[in-house]
Amino acid sequence: MNLTAETVIQANRSAYAPQSLPAVFSRTAGSGSGLRGTGALPSPTLDVQTRPNALELRLPPANDPGPYEIGVGDVVLLATPRAAGSVEQLSGLLAAQNSRQGYTVQDDGSINIPDVGRVRIAGLTIEDAEAALFQRLVENQIDPTFSLEISEFNSRRVSIGGAVSQPTVVPVTLTPLYLEEALAAAGGITVEDQDYASIRLYRDGTLYQIPLSQLYSRASLTKTRLLPGDAIFVDTAYELVRAQEYFAQQITLVQARQAARASALQELQLEVSLRRENLDEARDNFKARRELGADDREYVYLAGEVGTQSRFALPYERKASLADALYDAGGVASSTGDVSQVYVLRASSDPRELGAITAWHLDARNAANFALAPKFELRPDDIIFIAQQPVTKWSRAVSQILPQILSVGSAVSN
Repeated sequence: MNLTAETVIQANRSAYAPQSLPAVFSRTAGSGSGLRGTGALPSPTLDVQTRPNALELRLPPANDPGPYEIGVGDVVLLATPRAAGSVEQLSGLLAAQNSRQGYTVQDDGSINIPDVGRVRIAGLTIEDAEAALFQRLVENQIDPTFSLEISEFNSRRVSIGGAVSQPTVVPVTLTPLYLEEALAAAGGITVEDQDYASIRLYRDGTLYQIPLSQLYSRASLTKTRLLPGDAIFVDTAYELVRAQEYFAQQITLVQARQAARASALQELQLEVSLRRENLDEARDNFKARRELGADDREYVYLAGEVGTQSRFALPYERKASLADALYDAGGVASSTGDVSQVYVLRASSDPRELGAITAWHLDARNAANFALAPKFELRPDDIIFIAQQPVTKWSRAVSQILPQILSVGSAVSN
């Protein structure tokens, strides 16, 4: 049958699924983990001083850190409004994946949403994080109305120790954290003599001091704003050694966590390296089997007046067209091929029709018919055949007869 738009559609209806590459070609060695770490506090700068007549007031400079930025360890919740005054968690794709009903920001600064992947939100404000999440959801053809909430603040904290009822760590949240709130969270100050009691605030390598006698006489001091990473020590006497020991303890704890994190990262890198080597070896083994012909590859065969008579390997995971196979083999032989006689031969896959063949004929003398070649899908064991031109038959016959004539003529002349 002639190759037309209708017959191309009919030929392409035959069931066919291209071969798939082994799964190792779609796997990755992996990256990221549930490891967490915190930045180290700077080295303390504490100097031995003589006991003064009165404690000096040394206030930290006013500093506005700006909007809250999401950090490693924070737990975020994706929620959507259902009705006025109520908020429900998203179900299905965006459902929370752990007991705390949220997504924990991992060590690489990202959260992992099923069917969406890892989205980096660390260092972003809530507004910027919502925009980044919305963009990724749109890229994955998901467009929900949602809001981003922080259910647990774990990345930014202030530690409080010394003469307080209950030494603790207070998280820095969306609202500013002031000194009076931090002291209240620790159960208040337990000091009998306020003459030389003070609140020492350690920030960015500098030790600040607020005498307790002035804390309550000047209300503005209780409104001292605290920043993430601050360490507060309530000292009952002018003994900087105790404060130094407290800060040294905090620093040692952070250093221990960093050492454990570095060791875990090293193990992770080794594990990823081993996975990558295993994947590379599996892929190389597959390529070697294919080169040696050990894999069951699907082919199309080209015969007749083509640039190179050969077999064309059907690609993995996609379908090939008549044009792909023709031009991979060099196209129609321009000097000998008859462009009006291009055929695709396909045997029936039904064992009851053994020997039955369907042939599609492409007359490429009309250049417009060539537009059908990229649309015609090939199937395993198809045969592409191009007939020779009539003059080619005569030329080949003459080339076979002429040596004999010349040989006879030479014998007669002798």
